[in-house]
Amino acid sequence: MIGWKSIRGRLLWLSALWLSAALLAAYLIIGNVLERFVSTRFDAELAAVSDALMVGTGADSSGLAQLVDSPTDPRFSQPLSGWYWQVSADGSVFITSDSLYESELPVPAADASGAQTLGPDGAMLRAATRAFTVPGSDEDLRVTVTAPQAEIDAALAAVRRPLALTLAVLGIGLAVGVVVQVTAGLSSLRLMGRNLRAVREGQTATLRPPDVAELQPIAEEMNALLTQNRDQLARTREQIGNLAHSLKTPLMALQGDLPPDDPGQAVIARMDRQIAWHLKRARSAGGRRVLGQVTHITPVIDDILLVLNRPLQDRGIEVLRDIATPTLPIEHEDAQEILGNLLENATKWANSRISVRTARQEGQVYLTIADDGPGMADADFSRALSRGTRLDERGPGAGLGLAIIADLAALNGGGLKLGRDEQLRGLSATVTLPD
Repeated sequence: MIGWKSIRGRLLWLSALWLSAALLAAYLIIGNVLERFVSTRFDAELAAVSDALMVGTGADSSGLAQLVDSPTDPRFSQPLSGWYWQVSADGSVFITSDSLYESELPVPAADASGAQTLGPDGAMLRAATRAFTVPGSDEDLRVTVTAPQAEIDAALAAVRRPLALTLAVLGIGLAVGVVVQVTAGLSSLRLMGRNLRAVREGQTATLRPPDVAELQPIAEEMNALLTQNRDQLARTREQIGNLAHSLKTPLMALQGDLPPDDPGQAVIARMDRQIAWHLKRARSAGGRRVLGQVTHITPVIDDILLVLNRPLQDRGIEVLRDIATPTLPIEHEDAQEILGNLLENATKWANSRISVRTARQEGQVYLTIADDGPGMADADFSRALSRGTRLDERGPGAGLGLAIIADLAALNGGGLKLGRDEQLRGLSATVTLPD
C-alpha cells in the first residue's frame, strides 16, 4: 500500500480525498436542485387543481357556496390514493374528492404551498391551501389539494439513482486520470534518480539536465555540490601529503644526529612508518576521485605481474586467474594499490602458486588473492591489519600494505578480510566492494 511518506502516495491520497469531496458535494447540490425541481412540479400540479376547483365553485341563490364543476383526474377518485382535494366554507368542509372516502383533511388557517400533512390513512402528504371567495357569497372559502409524499419520493429516487451512477462513473474516470497524471509527473523524478545512480556508479561525473524546469535548479545545485566535494577532497589529501613531507625531512635530520644505538632511533623509526603510511595513502588517493568509477581488472593485473615477473620466475611461482567479474567498482589508482600490495605479499610468501579470483554475489564484488605459503595464525589476522605492525621482521617493509588496503576498501564502502584459503591452504585476502 502506498503510504503518506511517498510523494506518489500523498498526491494520490490528496486527489482521492478531493475527488470524493467534490463528487459528494456535486451529488448533494445536484440532488437538491432535482428535489426542488420535482417538488415544484408537484406544487404546480396541485396549484392547477386548486385553480380548477376555485373556478368550478359558485354560489346559489341564498349565497351559499357550492361546487359546480369538479376535476376529472381519476387519481382523485381512487380511495385513499393520497391525491385529495376538499373545499371548506368558514372552516367547515362542505365537499371533498371521492378519494377521501368520507374523510376530511385538516383545514389550515392560512395559505400554504408545499406544506406537510397526514392523510386519513396516516400517510404523509404534500398539501397546498389557498383562500378565495366567489361572487354572490360572503363565505370565507378555502381549497386544499394534496399529493402523496411517497410518490414524490419515488420520483426523486428515480432521478437520484442515475445521478449517483453518473457521478460514480465520472469519479472512476477522474481517478484513472489522476493516476496517469501523477505517474507522468513523477517520471522526471525517476529519471533523475537513475541519473544519480549513474553518477554513483561512475558512468558520468555530473547529472544530466532534467527535462522539466522545476528540477533543473536542483540538478544544478547537486552538480555544484559534486564539484565542490571533489575539489575539497583533493585539497584535503594534498594537504595531508604536504604535511607528511614537511615532517619527514626534519625527522631524517634528527635520525642522522642520533647514535645508531640511541633509544630515540626506535621512536624515529615508528614515526617514519606512520609518515610513510600517510604519504602512501595520500599518493594513492590524491588524484581526482569520481564517485563509482569502474576499473577493468585484467590490465591492472598484467601491469603488476610485469613488475613482479623476475621474482615470480626466479621462484617458479604460477599465477592462476579466475576472473568471473572483469571490473572493480573503484578508481584505477585504488585498484592498482590494492592489487599491487596483495600480489606483492603473495609473491613474497607463496611456494609455487598464487590465485587471483573475482566474483559478484548479492550486490557485492569479491576480489580474492591467495597463495600456498605458510599463511598466518587466526590470532594474527586482526594484528596484520594494524598500521605499522610487522608480523615478520626478516624482510624489508613498513607493515603498512594491508592497512592501506583495508583503508582503501573502507573508503569505497567495502572491507578487507584475511583467512586461510581452502584450495591453496595458504593466506587468502578478500576485498569486498559494493557493486
